[in-house]
Amino acid sequence: MTIDNEEQLIADDSADLDPETKASRLEDEGDVAADYLEELLDIADIDGDIDIEVRSGRTYISIVSDDAADSGLRALVGQDGEVLEALQELTRLSVLTATENRSRLVLDVDGYRDVRGKELRNIAEDAVAEVKETGGEMALPPMTAYERKIVHDVVAELGMVSESEGEGTGRHIVVSRADA
Repeated sequence: MTIDNEEQLIADDSADLDPETKASRLEDEGDVAADYLEELLDIADIDGDIDIEVRSGRTYISIVSDDAADSGLRALVGQDGEVLEALQELTRLSVLTATENRSRLVLDVDGYRDVRGKELRNIAEDAVAEVKETGGEMALPPMTAYERKIVHDVVAELGMVSESEGEGTGRHIVVSRADA
């Protein structure tokens, strides 16, 4: 059982659309987002290539650079991904303004989400091992909705229960035994 509905709060008004229309809408969403991000990169004088991918009913946008020494992209991630999260929300607002449809797009910069996803998997696995050993429950540090979703999925995959507790920036996951 997982309880974390932030990602579901954004109504998916495209649920009633046929798959072809939905795919077209997601591609349009990606194009609008890419235009917005290209303009931002130009203004900030940051080099980066934008990749758009549609999978699992979502648009994924990645900003990447061939130059590993380029610190401009790292600035778009910020400390603990804070700038990335803000940029993702601004990009979603840009899509909403242009299309009048809410977006669930996911933005990644310089592979940050892949690296963070692996870290979150390790955090979840360690929490599950601790709960199995102690029989109690374990509270994890606060995370974004996207990060909590990843952890909830890993915890469920490992046969444990997780719930989100708290509000705002203090929202965090508590892992416990399934039979508790």
